[in-house]
Amino acid sequence: MTISGNHKQISTVELLDEDFEPMPEGDKQRRNLSYTTEALRLWFEKQQNIYVSGNLFIRYREEKVEKRIAPDTFVVFGMSNEDRVSYKVYEEGGKAPDFVLEITSKGTVTKDREQNPLIYRNLGVKEYFQYDPTGEYLKPTSLQGVRLENGKYIAIASSILPDGTLSLHSEVLGLDLHLYPDLGFRFFDPISNQILRSYAEAEFERVFEQRARFQAELERSFEHQARLEAEAIAEQANLEKQLAEQAQQKAEQKAERLVEMLKAMGINTDTI
Repeated sequence: MTISGNHKQISTVELLDEDFEPMPEGDKQRRNLSYTTEALRLWFEKQQNIYVSGNLFIRYREEKVEKRIAPDTFVVFGMSNEDRVSYKVYEEGGKAPDFVLEITSKGTVTKDREQNPLIYRNLGVKEYFQYDPTGEYLKPTSLQGVRLENGKYIAIASSILPDGTLSLHSEVLGLDLHLYPDLGFRFFDPISNQILRSYAEAEFERVFEQRARFQAELERSFEHQARLEAEAIAEQANLEKQLAEQAQQKAEQKAERLVEMLKAMGINTDTI
């Protein structure tokens, strides 16, 4: 997002980790900046050797603290995912980010297109993507990417899906970058066929699934109760049937004994 060049050195190195430069120029930039970093953090959160961050200074020259750049979103493979104040390449074994995404705006379009690629190429950033949420500053398409091949950045081919979605594939992430006609920018996993979620979207989905499970459990409880009641009614009906049969059997037995008694008394029951 921002590049800092020959600024006057501040007395304490710690202060240089503060970014006093302008914030995103609009709601679209801010929303996408939040989404891109959050979505990748959630996606890789179970892998402790992948570091995901955004709008954080990357320092790449130890002897020149003013040499720094702050990508909107970047991913470093093979590095601890612990929090950092800034990412210092010279303290990370010389490991630069593998993936960088910049959210382009009117104030950053020149740097994003002309200056940043030179810095990222020299650092060895394998893939560099740009996205312009407004569609006004990045041409011919508002989502573009390049891949480092033999020391040069080569444009990543894009495709248009049947629903009109613009799609670019990131070999580094193993993900697609989609620009949907209705949803806007989203990361997409082609293996699981799912869109990567932000924290808010993940929480909403978690609550929705929790409510769905509760509703399903409630319905199962109602069904179980109804089944128990039906079984109780059937059992009661069966008991009443058995009692009726027993009463009928006793009546018949009583009648038979009466007939036998009458016959013993010499009374012809056929004439009664």
